[in-house]
Amino acid sequence: MAFQTTDDNFLNDWLTLGPVARLKGTTHQNPRKTQLLGAPVGVWLDDSGAAHVTQGQAELLTDTRYGYVWACPSGQPAKPLFAFPEHGEPGRRIVDCDGIGVSVSGLRMVENFLDMGHFPYVHTGYLGKVPHTEVTPYKVQVEPDTQEIWATDCEFFQPKTSATATTGLQAAYRFRVMQPMTAMLYKSCFNREDTLDAIALFVQPLTEESCIAYVLLAYFEDQLSDTELIAFQHTIFGQDKPILENQRPKRMPLAPTAEIPARCDATSVAFRRWLRSRNVSFGALPA
Repeated sequence: MAFQTTDDNFLNDWLTLGPVARLKGTTHQNPRKTQLLGAPVGVWLDDSGAAHVTQGQAELLTDTRYGYVWACPSGQPAKPLFAFPEHGEPGRRIVDCDGIGVSVSGLRMVENFLDMGHFPYVHTGYLGKVPHTEVTPYKVQVEPDTQEIWATDCEFFQPKTSATATTGLQAAYRFRVMQPMTAMLYKSCFNREDTLDAIALFVQPLTEESCIAYVLLAYFEDQLSDTELIAFQHTIFGQDKPILENQRPKRMPLAPTAEIPARCDATSVAFRRWLRSRNVSFGALPA
C-alpha cells in the first residue's frame, strides 16, 4: 500500500516514527510495525545501531535526531530538519515522555498544543483556574528566514506550571511551529528566573484522522524523577485526548469561516492561514 496522499507538505517533510528507544531488539526481519500517512511501515535498527524505515520494498530517507527517528517519504526533503538547540544545552534534562495515540487529525493535535484558552477549563488546577481565564494580547508572526510561526509575549496565570511548582504564577510562554506536525512550547521555569523550559511536540500522522503525539522535555529540573515528569505530561495529555477525539470533523477545516475564532485564538488563526498558504490537504478539509 502506497502513502495515502499526494500532499507535498508531508511527502517532502521530515516525519517522526517515534523514539529510537522503542527499537531495541528490532531487525530488518523483525521491525517495529506502525503507520505513516495511511501506509504500513517498518522501523528497525541495524547491527551498527542505525535506524531504518521501510515502506513495502522501499527504504525511506531516514535521520536520527533528538532521540527520535525521522523519515522523508519522498526522499526529497524540502528543507533540513528543524533546529532544537535546547536539546543539547548544558544543564537541561532531556526526558522522553513517549507517545499517546489520538483519534484525530495530527493538525488538530498541533492546534490544541498552541491553545492557551482551554487551560482553565480542561486543565483546571494544573495549567489554569477559573476565574483566571483571560488570554492577554500577544504577538504572532511567520519568520521570513525559516517560515516558522512564532507566538511571543504570551502570559497566562497557572496554579501549577510544572510538577514541582508549589504556587501559581503568571507564566510566560512562547510557541513555535516548525512544520505542520511539529511544534515547541517554551514556558517559565519554576526553579530559575529569566529561563524557559522547552516542550517539544512531535506528531506521527498515522492516517488523516489518527495520530500519535510524542512529547520531549528539555527542562532545568533537579527535584523530580523521570517517571514523575512523564506522569505529569501524561495527565495533561490524558485530559486533552477525549476532547480532541470528540471534535467534529476530525480533520482540520481550513475555510476561514468554518470555525469562528476568538481574540485568544491568534496563534490558531495564524496556523490555519499558514496551512492554507501551503495548500495543505492531508488531515484537513481544504478551503
